[in-house]
Formats: sequence, structure tokens, C-alpha cells
Amino acid sequence: MKILRFLSAAVLLACLTLRASAGTITVTSLSTILTEMAQEVGGDHVKVVALVKPGMDPHEYQPQPDDLRMASDSQLILATGKHLENYLPKLSESTGGKAAILQVGDAFPSLKITGEDAPKTGGLDPHWWHSVRNMKVAAKTVRDEFIKLDPADKDDFQTNAAATLAKLDGLNQWARVEIAKLPKDKRKLVTSHDAFQYFARDYGFTIYPIEGVTTEDEPSSKKIADLIDTIKAQNVKAVFFENIENPKVIQEITKETGAKVGGELYADGLGTGAEGTYDGMFRHNVTTIVEALQ
Repeated sequence: MKILRFLSAAVLLACLTLRASAGTITVTSLSTILTEMAQEVGGDHVKVVALVKPGMDPHEYQPQPDDLRMASDSQLILATGKHLENYLPKLSESTGGKAAILQVGDAFPSLKITGEDAPKTGGLDPHWWHSVRNMKVAAKTVRDEFIKLDPADKDDFQTNAAATLAKLDGLNQWARVEIAKLPKDKRKLVTSHDAFQYFARDYGFTIYPIEGVTTEDEPSSKKIADLIDTIKAQNVKAVFFENIENPKVIQEITKETGAKVGGELYADGLGTGAEGTYDGMFRHNVTTIVEALQ
């Protein structure tokens, strides 16, 4: 009987060990936005390896050998999608196809871009996270992928995702109240690069970008001259720079137009400190925009 009890205990312990192991999903994230989302929705059931960190420009990031090794050990790779990560085929090859790649941006409609920058992103604007409603779809998409990989922890994923969705609803409600303080004829954004189209769609802004859809696109002297004329004609009150940009060009534009420097926006991901969460980053952007344009 003692032997049987010992064997039963050993079997139970083995089952519990297997259960714990099965309930941990190793995730590689290529976006600061998705890193936070994976941690929130996955909770204790995921281990997230962030390759793109706060302050890094996702347009310029290219995975290094160590990054490829970390990705090869993952069950899931979370990508922004919409052609932002042009290195995904290389990443997939490095994992031998073992890790599923989820391009979260494929879950909702894209906004199109035109002009000379369009071929670089397949004509799509990849900055979808500046729409809270897109973020809600993204949370559900990540939740469903986690459930697929770890169905035993479905209830936890659903509970965690519901909390994230509720927080996003509150954020969107707050943003609409704040932006309502700004008359519609003042909702004009001059930004470092073309990263706020989804924000503009949701909240009724017009965007005048200095650069194209990626931070690699240097504006021509003609484009800057045309933009200066537009700022004067539209009576734009402020020009915004980004946390990963050199604001030198913007300072020159403000000198020529009389518009003020409106402040720093987070365009390509999370920052640090108070702006190190999606909620904090979005609130910072909205507050900065509204205060500068009032």
C-alpha cells in the first residue's frame, strides 16, 4: 500500500509539473505595444521576450543573431504587421517554422497611404495602435491565440482580456472628453512623420506630416517649403516632434511659420516612466495635443 501511495503521489506530482509546463507560453514580441498586451492578457501563463524595447525605432530595427536565437525558442511571435516588420521572412526561417507568427495588425482594416512612401509599406499605414478601437480588437486577437496555444487556461485569458478591454473603454471615453475641448477647426496636426492617421480618423484631425510613413524618409526641401505654406494657410498653431526624433527640422519650420513647438509625441511605441504603458502614452499624446492647439 505504501508503494502504491508513493506511486500515486509521484504520478500526481508529474501531472502537476506537466500542467504547469504546458501552461507557460514563450512569446517573442516585436513591439512595445504588444509586449505590454501579451503580459496583461497572458498573465502568469506567458513569458514575454521583448526584442523591440522602449526608445527603439521599430522602422529601423533589424534582428541580431542573439535575437534570432531567442525567437527560435518561442512558441509565438507577436508582430505589428501591415509591413512594418520587413524582416519577418528571415525571422520565420531562423525559427524553422516552429514558432507561429501572429501579425496582429491583420485583424482589422488598414488605412492607405499614397505618394512616394507607399511602396515601403505596401501602401498601408502600420501605426494602428493610435486607435483605441484597434487596440480592443488586438486584445481579443492575442487572447484567442493564447487560448489556441493553451486551452486549459482559457478562463484566465478571458478574464485578463476583459479587464484590458474595460480599461481601453475608459481610456477612449476620457480621450473623447478631452478632445471635445478642441474646436474642430483647430484639429490640425503637424507631426514628424506620418504616424497618426488612425488617431486622426477616430478623433477628427487632419494630419500634415513632415516626413513619410517611416522615420527613414527624409523630407525634400520642396516638401518642407510646401508644408510651411500649408501651415501658414491653415493657421496651424503648433508643430509636434517625437520622442525618437531630432526636432531640428521642426524648429526651423516653427521659425518660418510662427507656429510654436507643441511638444513631444510618442508615435512608434511606448516610452519609459509614466509613458511606459499604453494608457500613459496615449494620455500623454492627447493631453499634449489638446493643450498645444487650444
